[in-house]
Amino acid sequence: MTKQEMAAYIDQTLLSPTATESQLIDFCKTAKEYGFASVCVNLCHVKKASEILEGSATKVCTVIDFPLGAGGLEEKCSQADIAITEGADELDFVIDLGLVKAHDWKALETQLTFITRSVKEAAMFSEKGGSILTKLILETCLLTDEEITESCLCAKKAGFDFVKTSTGFAMQKPNGATVEAVKLMRKTVGENMGVKASGGIHNAQEALAMIEAGASRIGASAGVEIVEGL
Repeated sequence: MTKQEMAAYIDQTLLSPTATESQLIDFCKTAKEYGFASVCVNLCHVKKASEILEGSATKVCTVIDFPLGAGGLEEKCSQADIAITEGADELDFVIDLGLVKAHDWKALETQLTFITRSVKEAAMFSEKGGSILTKLILETCLLTDEEITESCLCAKKAGFDFVKTSTGFAMQKPNGATVEAVKLMRKTVGENMGVKASGGIHNAQEALAMIEAGASRIGASAGVEIVEGL
């Protein structure tokens, strides 16, 4: 794999609550230089990131209802509307873990379907006028294999584009991606849906292991180190 090919897998991530605008500007310029798939930033930074990356191949991704996923449907949709208006191309939603732990798969699928439909409607009226990529963050370190499988199936039925392993902010260890979780997610969703491995990926060896396991995106703050480590 070439450095350019690896860069195209990576959502270069800056989700620190203490990130400043000057850090964001340097971060986005570096992402543009390397040709990363996207930058993943907090909602407050979407507009600035969109301005910096306008016209480049690097998209702007943001996280919704992050990191707990406990804000409810109205909060998720409200944040998504703001993100789309500010210029986001991709939205990573944190799953409602309460519904997952209750095994209320019908309610989860209904909620996720409402979200994807809401995003599509908002995208139609956005300045970019294009489709918005949706990813569902499962927080796999808190879930059983059954819960991972059922959550993936709900996301697929609801029309999400990707399922994603982790926020990286869970208190339980390991709080990031594992090869086992990625393999299970890929097996569940099939070949036509995206799988994003995120959290705890620090170098090229770890990134390549996730890709071999079935990941089609890598979420990492160490994108530069991963690419240069090839």
